[in-house]
Amino acid sequence: MQDKLKVAVLVAATACAMSAFAQELVVRIGHVGPTSGSIAHQGKDNEMGAKMAIDDLNARGVVIGGKKARFELLAEDDAADPKQATAVAQKLVDSKVNAVVGHLNSGTSIPASRIYSDAGIPQISPSATNPKYTRQGYKTTFRVVADDVHLGGTLGRYAVTTLKGRAIAVIDDRTAYGQGVAQEFEKGVLAAGGKIVARQFTTDKSTDFTAILTSIKAQKPDIVFYGGMDAVAGPMIRQMKQLGLAARFMGGDGVCSTELPKLATGAMVDGQVVCAEAGGVEGEQKKGMADFRVAFKRRFGVDVQLYSPYVYDAVGLLAAAMVRAQSSDPAKYLPALAATDGYNGVTGTISFDAKGDIKNGALTLYTYRAGAHEQIAVVR
Repeated sequence: MQDKLKVAVLVAATACAMSAFAQELVVRIGHVGPTSGSIAHQGKDNEMGAKMAIDDLNARGVVIGGKKARFELLAEDDAADPKQATAVAQKLVDSKVNAVVGHLNSGTSIPASRIYSDAGIPQISPSATNPKYTRQGYKTTFRVVADDVHLGGTLGRYAVTTLKGRAIAVIDDRTAYGQGVAQEFEKGVLAAGGKIVARQFTTDKSTDFTAILTSIKAQKPDIVFYGGMDAVAGPMIRQMKQLGLAARFMGGDGVCSTELPKLATGAMVDGQVVCAEAGGVEGEQKKGMADFRVAFKRRFGVDVQLYSPYVYDAVGLLAAAMVRAQSSDPAKYLPALAATDGYNGVTGTISFDAKGDIKNGALTLYTYRAGAHEQIAVVR
């Protein structure tokens, strides 16, 4: 009799466990960024933001359509290379992910977006700023930062009206991001009555800028703008100093990282660099961002580089849309994601427009003093 009772208890426990398992919903979130190559520090920062979001969602016990959701992260490296980006995008589609956060670069996000669109999988980029990304007509494409039209144009006007730049040189790395932000910067300068005295180009893998900087120096600029990433900007600032090119250095969000002073190896003068991060919080929202940075440092032992808070919010946005739609099926929760209005994230309040762009996106202007990132202002 006792043995029968034990068996009955075991059967009941097994049935209960199987029932609980049946009620669990596995949600796979893909993340793609360059975790190898010259900007691997930024790609790893993004991936850590995704890991933190996944861990927090699982700790919270999110319920979707009556089932407890277990979120899984499928992380891929695109090395900031468009061909590798499309390959890993297809890999994530084949893995039947429920959503994708990424890619980091515009040059990888844009070609990958077609693959996700064809598969009907929502994609949120935490950092791609080229306007084309959300202007291809894809219903699956979103971003949580302001685009280059806003970012580049704002920096261009700031260079003329606030920094009083009279002779401005522009360099870009010929990537979708670098070229796009540089073009919008130029438009902003000209609209504000400024003058572009030199226009030069490099690549995102270059290390020697002597020729272009020597040519620029002859035009006696007081501001040099670079459209590209911090891995190139740092050495460029160092070589400007070596050549005696004393000018302010400006850049977009790709430049505006906490790693830039290290990459410039001590060549930066206090206040010399002015850059903009495509996002920003003000007032009461500052506490949420500050808390995130503390939690991130405690979790990973490193400081936030740049985009990880936006990755964190992107994952949260996807989960919130699934909860509202009571489904993790992309076809069912996509309309809820597109209708996002007033989501309170660590990066601020997020709402999407008809293109999938963030409404009323903020920019944060920064400089550097004593090697530290210092906020100047938040502008919209």
